[in-house]
Amino acid sequence: MALKPPPIGEVIQQMNQLVGNSGIKGEMDKGARSLAQAALSRLDLVSREEFDAQAAILQRTRAKVKALEVELATLTAELEALEKAQ
Repeated sequence: MALKPPPIGEVIQQMNQLVGNSGIKGEMDKGARSLAQAALSRLDLVSREEFDAQAAILQRTRAKVKALEVELATLTAELEALEKAQ
């Protein structure tokens, strides 16, 4: 069973408790933010706007696929009816 790391907020809170109000607190905050930004920049993330745009495109595509499926079923039924009539 793998150990789950604590949330980053807990780690930062514990670090702040350790250093108290000393001058090092600001440096630790900057360092922690820098580390977090570096870690996030390595991830393959998209902005919320891009996500929403892609979700809208997917929704339109699904609607088009559904319409094409209905059209295909209709055309297939018509073709089968023509073949039976011959």
